Amino acid sequence: MGTIFSSIVWNPSISPFSIFGFEIRYYALCWMAGLIAAYMIVHWAYRNEKVSDEKFEPLFIYCFLGILIGARLGHCLFYEPGYYLSHPIEMLLPIKSVNGSWTFTGYAGLASHGGTIGILLALLLYIRKTKLKLMWVLDCIGLAAPIFGAFVRLGNLMNSEIIGNATDLPWGMVFVQAGETVPKHPAQLYESIAYFVFFIMVMILYRRYRNKVGSGLFIGFSVFTVFTFRFFVEYVKDVQVSFEEGMFLNMGQILSIPLIITGAVFIYRSLKWKK
Repeated sequence: MGTIFSSIVWNPSISPFSIFGFEIRYYALCWMAGLIAAYMIVHWAYRNEKVSDEKFEPLFIYCFLGILIGARLGHCLFYEPGYYLSHPIEMLLPIKSVNGSWTFTGYAGLASHGGTIGILLALLLYIRKTKLKLMWVLDCIGLAAPIFGAFVRLGNLMNSEIIGNATDLPWGMVFVQAGETVPKHPAQLYESIAYFVFFIMVMILYRRYRNKVGSGLFIGFSVFTVFTFRFFVEYVKDVQVSFEEGMFLNMGQILSIPLIITGAVFIYRSLKWKK
């Protein structure tokens, strides 16, 4: 890293090390760090609410699969349906056909909106197994969701993806690996910082209104704040896919609107809720 005209040249290695010839990328490490942080927070909440470890233990695998599958399918179907519907293997597996041979690429494309849908579907299966109430589980997940999002966006920053528009602000970044030559808004960093702040705020809410677990307050707060910020930060982002050119609202904003409304409804519901 260095500086050009008071802006930051961003050119980190995307892989700090490899294992048995497979590159371990910062993006994957950030994902795992986010999952571990979320696991610890939700486990702590379950114990606070006196729910047994036996009911908690299946949650991680349900959430992991729900987020990963949902985020992957969300990216493929929301942003590049034409390509992936004609290349279904690449949609499901972390490989790509290059010059007639399969190459391991990792999952190059995950959508947060798809991950949100995926985890909701996974939680429906989880509550059928554990007999816990859906809104109670969602509130516990809501405590951890922002910190997971913060780590994922750090991974996007290390991958030099989801970059912003050109800027002359002193913290603008020249994303060398993305082929950029002018400073751009580090939109991933904006999101990561915001989500970390939302995590602190929802934990403060939990300390003050712990009796509201199950009302929808905490999942509502997290969903509303995260996707409201996501809606507005899109205005400083570069176009992600070509079909968004000229759109009044881009795909990220369109998909955020129903989630913002859902979060607001959950918060409103929690104000009238009695345990």
